[in-house]
Amino acid sequence: MDLLQSYAEDNDGNLGPHSSPEPSPPRLLPSKSAAPKVDDTTLALTVAQTNQTLARPIDPSQHAVAFNPTYDQLWAPICGPAHPYAKDGIAQGMRNHKLGFVEDAAIGSFLFDEQYNTFQRYGYAADPCASTGNEYVGDLDALKQNDGISVYNIRQQEQKRRRIELKKEDEGQGAEGPGEEEEEAAAAEAENPATDTWLMKNKKSPWAGKKEGLQGELTEEQKKYAEEYAKKKGEERGEGGREKAEVVSDKSTFHGKEEKDYQGRSWIAPPKDAKATNDHCYIPKRLVHTWSGHTKGVSAIRFFPKHGHLILSAGMDTKVKIWDVFNSGKCMRTYMGHSKAVRDISFCNDGTKFLTAGYDKNIKYWDTETGKVISTFSTGKIPYVVKLHPDDEKQNILLAGMSDKKIVQWDMNTGQITQEYDQHLGAVNTITFVDDNRRFVTSSDDKSLRVWEFGIPVVIKYISEPHMHSMPSISLHPNTNWLAAQSLDNQILIYSTRERFQLNKKKRFAGHIVAGYACQVNFSPDGRFVMSGDGEGRCWFWDWKSCKVFRTLKCHEGVCIGCEWHPLEQSKVATCGWDGLIKYWD
Repeated sequence: MDLLQSYAEDNDGNLGPHSSPEPSPPRLLPSKSAAPKVDDTTLALTVAQTNQTLARPIDPSQHAVAFNPTYDQLWAPICGPAHPYAKDGIAQGMRNHKLGFVEDAAIGSFLFDEQYNTFQRYGYAADPCASTGNEYVGDLDALKQNDGISVYNIRQQEQKRRRIELKKEDEGQGAEGPGEEEEEAAAAEAENPATDTWLMKNKKSPWAGKKEGLQGELTEEQKKYAEEYAKKKGEERGEGGREKAEVVSDKSTFHGKEEKDYQGRSWIAPPKDAKATNDHCYIPKRLVHTWSGHTKGVSAIRFFPKHGHLILSAGMDTKVKIWDVFNSGKCMRTYMGHSKAVRDISFCNDGTKFLTAGYDKNIKYWDTETGKVISTFSTGKIPYVVKLHPDDEKQNILLAGMSDKKIVQWDMNTGQITQEYDQHLGAVNTITFVDDNRRFVTSSDDKSLRVWEFGIPVVIKYISEPHMHSMPSISLHPNTNWLAAQSLDNQILIYSTRERFQLNKKKRFAGHIVAGYACQVNFSPDGRFVMSGDGEGRCWFWDWKSCKVFRTLKCHEGVCIGCEWHPLEQSKVATCGWDGLIKYWD
């Protein structure tokens, strides 16, 4: 055994006397693999096919390439066998011209025109097939003579010389007339596209072809129409180029029994016993009276100042009516002086006169009692809001917000425009006096508020934020410290009337739907409630302190556009809507 061999072995490595003979060499067994045999014939074919694919050019008609092509393949010229379904051997997807496939040229259109015209003029041009840009074809002697210039980069001296020659030629033609040689030269220049003569001769305006269709003279019918149109435009235009407003005869009809009572008092005189019962206002609950007389919607209502025994209404039927509130509840007088819908109305401080603004571009100042028009104002634009200065000594000053982005100030005594406030970027919607009537706030379709010093056409405060919407109605709180602005994103925002005119973020009145409608916002006389109409015919009441909805009344079919709290009777409210009705609530 092999183990016993080591026992008999001495220190020198020799075998002992009892050692066995030399062991036999080890046998090597053949290696075996557990993996199955794989036929690599398909793999070899795939590799060979891939190599062939990488070698051949790309088909320009295919939409996707399944491998990464080489640079040579991308820039190889289009070639290949004829397409079996095309007569000229070009596949349909490869066509970009009716005659086949046209490759993009390696030269720009300007460079081609330059070399073409240079060759036509001088007889030489740059060689398009040359690898460098310094090789030319054509007349090389002319190339050396002209220093290789083209028709588009003629030297300054050459241009000056040509101008002098042309000038001399013109002078010579005027004196003696052109000779035969000059005529031939002029004809040659006229035929050469590279010359100024050819350019001037063949220059055409983009509208040159349209002149052929113009008539030499107008027909009788066209002349008649042109005269009528010019006459009509001349009538519409006023002095200074401004458009004139529509002229309508002013009329007024009294509907009461008599204009003066047995004591000689006018029908507009307030009752002597009309006084506020208490200072606490209450929310109305029930309908007590309805005034119906307008044939179209009512756009605004205003109570008679301080007493409220009469209510004035502006209708979209072009009429303004005044109604009795305390006694008969009937229409007392109708004022007819506008040819289109009336937009806004405003009483003076004592109620004896009032302003109306209509879509016929007129502003009229009426006598409430007699129904006569005292004066008419117009700039040729639509007035959106009219307001008299609240101070008693300035009742002759009229401010109007116009559709042409201006606030125009008139002196009604002279009828002259005394100031124009022109900073807004859209039609002006409201004018509200603040700070003891020294300033006024205006809102506009440009989604901004601007504060002005009265009489100075410079904005002292500009309020515009990205989240702001247009504010078509603004009302002043009875304590004059806050402004309530009806925002068209269905909320009422409160601004301070102090120096900074900041937004009061803690007070926000919402819940109603007014988007798209200029619904009026108003306060109760004691300032405890905020009210507004909405687009669904309801009138909303909020508590001023908590900003919570106090009550809603279904007032009108359609839009409830205006609402006014009675100045003396603390629980009575008037509303108007586009259904043509004015309702009185208690």
